[in-house]
Amino acid sequence: MTETKIPEILFKIKSQVFDKLGMRFGNLIENKESAAYSAYSFDIDAKKVLFRNAKITPKKIGQFVTVWKRNEIGVTQPYDVADQLDYIIINVAFEKRTAQFVFPKPVLLRQGIISSASTQGKRGLRVYPIWDKPNSKQAEKTQKWQLEYFIEISDEKTLDLALAKRIYLENQLHVGQQRR
Repeated sequence: MTETKIPEILFKIKSQVFDKLGMRFGNLIENKESAAYSAYSFDIDAKKVLFRNAKITPKKIGQFVTVWKRNEIGVTQPYDVADQLDYIIINVAFEKRTAQFVFPKPVLLRQGIISSASTQGKRGLRVYPIWDKPNSKQAEKTQKWQLEYFIEISDEKTLDLALAKRIYLENQLHVGQQRR
């Protein structure tokens, strides 16, 4: 198998976040079926990561992204708690701002995004970056939990390495932390 060329956005994340935290990036594989969302899988240290680029949709606030796989008979289905997956990273961008949501597997399970014996899971989701102002109570509630896993990486000034370290290396964020 040939090595996948690292796309620009992943190179930025690698150099601004992973390298600065001393994390090893490798085993990059492009998911051509979800190329519309710049879908890749890779490892950071010993952790398995799925990466997607969210899209701005014309009629709804927030950005949408698909997060599905095909089962053995070719039908799309949500990722499952039994899958080798530690994080889903969803990249978001608007104008000159770039950020990522780094959702650990336990959070994905708790929020019903990945399936389990008791949870159906989802094939896609809407994410609400800090610069979006949701216009419904449900969207506000969703944004609130999502922002606990939000890292702005627009430039060196906006990158909070302490926050990135907590999310990636300690796999947790202290609730109630001040947001910008």
